[in-house]
Amino acid sequence: MSGGRVAGPGRRLLLAGALALPALRTASAQGAREVPGDMGARANAGTIGVISGGVDGTYVRIAADLAAVLDDGDRLRVLPIIGRGSVQNLTDIMFLRGVDVGIVQSDVLAFVRSRRLVPAAGSVIQYIAKLYDEEVHVLAGAGIARVEDLAGKRVNVDVAGSGTAMTASLILEAAGVQAVLVNDPQDVALERLKRGEIAALVYVTGKPARLFSGLTADSGLRFLSLPMTPALMETYLPAQLLRAQYPGLIAGDEAVDTLAVGAVMAVYGWTPGTERHRKVASFVDAFATKFDRFLVPPRHPKWREVNLQAQVPGWVRFDPAQPAPAARPRRRY
Repeated sequence: MSGGRVAGPGRRLLLAGALALPALRTASAQGAREVPGDMGARANAGTIGVISGGVDGTYVRIAADLAAVLDDGDRLRVLPIIGRGSVQNLTDIMFLRGVDVGIVQSDVLAFVRSRRLVPAAGSVIQYIAKLYDEEVHVLAGAGIARVEDLAGKRVNVDVAGSGTAMTASLILEAAGVQAVLVNDPQDVALERLKRGEIAALVYVTGKPARLFSGLTADSGLRFLSLPMTPALMETYLPAQLLRAQYPGLIAGDEAVDTLAVGAVMAVYGWTPGTERHRKVASFVDAFATKFDRFLVPPRHPKWREVNLQAQVPGWVRFDPAQPAPAARPRRRY
């Protein structure tokens, strides 16, 4: 290419294509079975948007697995969307055009209810399945041996509105620790932690977290234990981080006690008989029918922890056979 022009055979091909366009348009108008509007309607008929998490988290990998297993041509197409955490995901399910399903933490519904952050969330947000448990990772720098040592220190809790920010505030509050909370993305926070600019970071994600995969014993960083208390037992489960998951950070047979929170596949409870309800029902049917495919490589190992019959306290399960509540806010798209 020279002087902005196409030379030689390439230019002749472009000219031939341009001359052929009127004939193609005429043929399309006269003899094609579908016009572009029909093609657009067909492409969107089976599309489900799944809001997930950040690029380093487990949610986005779970959403990618959903797309890989469930995509079935025009009948069902799953579009994974990078999200900004559980609270924002819940809001997106309610209001964001094109989002039907989202992956959130199981404590998010109680959190937004208690703080009145998302009006009517309890009446319109339902769940398809509990997926697995996610572990709370508290990674600290030099001079921090216990979670109590974080009092008055700068602690990153991911971006505002994220599930980590929500859970971190609840756990630190239960522990009586008043830290200075910072809202950087986790990859930025890890670099700041290495430089000693913050005392610790909190990350709620399924183990092993890819964010920590490159850390070694000489990094000077360590996981802090989070002992279970009676207050925390009402919402969270006991869990452990082991050397098998983090060989560069945990030595020998040492185990780091921590907490776990359930990950939930949440959905907007569309009114039965509507097009959006039909699409979600189709997604749920395909998910149940093909579930065995999630249990083998190369799918994420967290799928093997999923029990499709597990219930989520405080949530209503999406059931295509059940009528919708009589009074509810309506999404207009």
